[in-house]
Amino acid sequence: MSAIEIPAGLKELLQGYTVEVLRCRPPNLVEFAVQHFTQILEGQRNDQRVKKHSAKPARRGVTFETKTNEVNKDEDEEEEDTVKSTTGKYNRRVSVCAEAYDPDDDEDDDAEPRVVYPKTDEQRRRLQDACRDILLFKTLEQEQFSEVLDGMFEVLVKPQEHIIDQGDDGDNFYVIEKGVYDILVEKDGASVCVGKYDNKGSFGELALMYNTPRAATIVATQEGALWGLDRATFHRLIVKNNAKKRRMYEAFIECVPLLKSLEVSERMKIVDVLGARVFKEGDCIITQGEEADCFYIVESGEVKIMIKSKMKAGQQDNTEVEVARCSRGQYFGELALVTNKPRAASVYAVGETKCLVIDIQAFERLLGPCMDIMKRNISQYEDQRAALFGSSEDIKH
Repeated sequence: MSAIEIPAGLKELLQGYTVEVLRCRPPNLVEFAVQHFTQILEGQRNDQRVKKHSAKPARRGVTFETKTNEVNKDEDEEEEDTVKSTTGKYNRRVSVCAEAYDPDDDEDDDAEPRVVYPKTDEQRRRLQDACRDILLFKTLEQEQFSEVLDGMFEVLVKPQEHIIDQGDDGDNFYVIEKGVYDILVEKDGASVCVGKYDNKGSFGELALMYNTPRAATIVATQEGALWGLDRATFHRLIVKNNAKKRRMYEAFIECVPLLKSLEVSERMKIVDVLGARVFKEGDCIITQGEEADCFYIVESGEVKIMIKSKMKAGQQDNTEVEVARCSRGQYFGELALVTNKPRAASVYAVGETKCLVIDIQAFERLLGPCMDIMKRNISQYEDQRAALFGSSEDIKH
């Protein structure tokens, strides 16, 4: 990893392009990319000409503004006037775009006071239900998740109320408890509905994560309820935590034997989809006979793999026999995913165990290069079964 150096400015370029794709939703991504980066290049050349003929230095980040949806010639001609101004929406948006938030550059702010909004037991229950499937919260430890819940505040909305407006600075991240919300994007001077949230989901994270203007307008179509998390708390608990987790997972994934054959870029894609689950002593992680939905890698602790045998003379039905154990860096749960069959064994935690989890969609998409290795391991499983039970046919599926 240390041998790979990301060129300066690459992240900001790709972030800006991503924001514009989400905002404009172009039918042809390649053509849009050519236009987008050509505008940036022209802006840089204009800046160089200005530097040669003016004692005043060009404003930092001005070229970033060319990545907005306002691409007509009149606005390009007004750019010089905007640079001189210290007020107005256009100037404010430029300053936001020019300052991409980097959690690695941020100082340690663990000493900052926690923001806590008191909640009744009923409110906290509703909030937990609303946050259960929010992807951004999946990698949080229980203590961090509890702190996020403490820092969220309830927002009751009325029909036609604007929650966020395209082009505004990002202030809060929102989780939907109930209500229907239209997603509107300005295109060719008209407001176009490009989608909607129906009583679940979240929005507003893009502007907070990348310090960019709001990419769309969200309007309530009926009475509803949201839970908000302010910008500072979002950065401290979500963005910085995810950055730390990513660095930790990158280092861990490099040490997993199964994944050593992958290219660096392929391993990074796996890091992006990893979830984490913690199990206590005796917890059943996988149940034999159930449908498979994910794949596990042991990050810490240990698991034991148990198989049920068919009833034989003098033996009770459903007797489980331990066939293997997995510890840090080892994986399990792939057999059912590779063979498209129900789980062939049960897996239990031995002491407190933490596993990294990859869902079935990501498994099929990202772990193709590892399939040969996993298939070789399957043949080893069959040998183990034959040694234990006389034949793989004795396994109760």
